[in-house]
Amino acid sequence: MNWSVVIPLMLFLLLIFVIGFWASKHIRTTNTSFLSEYFLGGRQLGGLILAMTMIATYGSASSFIGGPGVAYTEGLGWVLLAMSQVVTGYFVLMVLGKKFAIMSRRYKAVTLIDFLKGRYQSKWVVLVSAFSIIIFLFSAMAAQWVGGARLIESLTGLSYISALFIFALSVLVYVILGGFRAVALTDTVQGIVMLLGTLILLIATIAAGGGIDNIMADLQAENPNLITPFGAEGTLSASYVSSFWILVGVGVVGLPHVTVRAMSYKNSKAMHRALIIGTVVVGFIMLNMHLIGVFARPIMPGIEVGDKVMPLIALEVLPAWLAGVVLAAPMAAIMSTVDSLLLVVSSAVVKDVYLNYIEPKATPKKVKKLSFSITAILGILVFLMALDPPDLLIWLNLFAFGGLEAAFIWPVVLGLYWKKGNKYGALASMLIGILSYIIFHLYLPNLFDMHTVVMPVLLSLAGYVVVSIATSSRTTVPE
Repeated sequence: MNWSVVIPLMLFLLLIFVIGFWASKHIRTTNTSFLSEYFLGGRQLGGLILAMTMIATYGSASSFIGGPGVAYTEGLGWVLLAMSQVVTGYFVLMVLGKKFAIMSRRYKAVTLIDFLKGRYQSKWVVLVSAFSIIIFLFSAMAAQWVGGARLIESLTGLSYISALFIFALSVLVYVILGGFRAVALTDTVQGIVMLLGTLILLIATIAAGGGIDNIMADLQAENPNLITPFGAEGTLSASYVSSFWILVGVGVVGLPHVTVRAMSYKNSKAMHRALIIGTVVVGFIMLNMHLIGVFARPIMPGIEVGDKVMPLIALEVLPAWLAGVVLAAPMAAIMSTVDSLLLVVSSAVVKDVYLNYIEPKATPKKVKKLSFSITAILGILVFLMALDPPDLLIWLNLFAFGGLEAAFIWPVVLGLYWKKGNKYGALASMLIGILSYIIFHLYLPNLFDMHTVVMPVLLSLAGYVVVSIATSSRTTVPE
């Protein structure tokens, strides 16, 4: 085991544990405030923390491990495609903005499903939403845990299962203890680590390749398509790259673990500051990470598992101790996403199903105990799912994201801005979005040379509008 690399990584994990234990002291004991604190951090996030927790939550294993792995294979075309993520945080906060925060407080919403329950007053909307979150976010969580395990495996030489166990234990301890406040604070630390780590690694990679001009010449000599917008095999068409923006740009408004951030900030000033910080930092990190993947190809040709590109190039171009510090960045990205996903799924089970429909009058002590227990059980189940991973985890992650976006984007956005939208339209939109996404994914992927998510999103929009208008006389919109 390379202790020069492992020790900095262990110190980073220790810092995360300390934050988790500190945050656990803020969790109050009353029922309402416990839920608000555990799942929303008491709605007290400032601008910097809001920006960093959105970035760290969205920047995941697919961004820091899988993304550079695909860029290594496809070349600069994938860098162009990945840059569509720059506007993600800006878009989410601008679309949802103050209106979402105000309505969430009016409905006393702690989760996205709370908001949907308050807006649509429908048991079936709540249950379908909870089911969607549990199913699709399990896939997303599995992808993150695979990424974390592969990173530890590459660094330490431990077996994949041993690495997975270490990662799972690390995340579960601070999430179970500290809740959302621990997640938000650790996300801030992790966001800063990502920012510095990607910059250091990009500079070292360029230096190891003999400068950008030399790297570009090597890429062109190997395959001229690597330095075009169309990918190594010429398969990244303009329509596909453009449509990808729906998946990683517009559609992110429908991701429960991202939208919950838009109800957790303390005031408008914090939101406006987060808009600026988030956009700049996301652009910087995404560009650096994917360029590293492309530039690694001439330096280390022949890497067969794309998910190992990041740890291998760091170990190649940096001193061992610095590689350990820098590789805390992808570890930070993975941990910050998986902790958020754990809380979202846990809140769906505890708050949206159990407290709404099974035992509404549960005591604060029982709610607290159940929240901890469900989070732990979910973590164990994801661990079991991650035991047999796919070769490139980015596809598992993007599948989950697409399913959630097809389910939630229109019930959330049109629920905010279109008064005629009702529970029938929301339910139709979710069911059409989920079912059409699965069908297109299995039988008609990339129809019309566009990403699979495009058609389900359009169909779910049509379902929401048509059914809401057709049933407008049967329901009223809650004020």
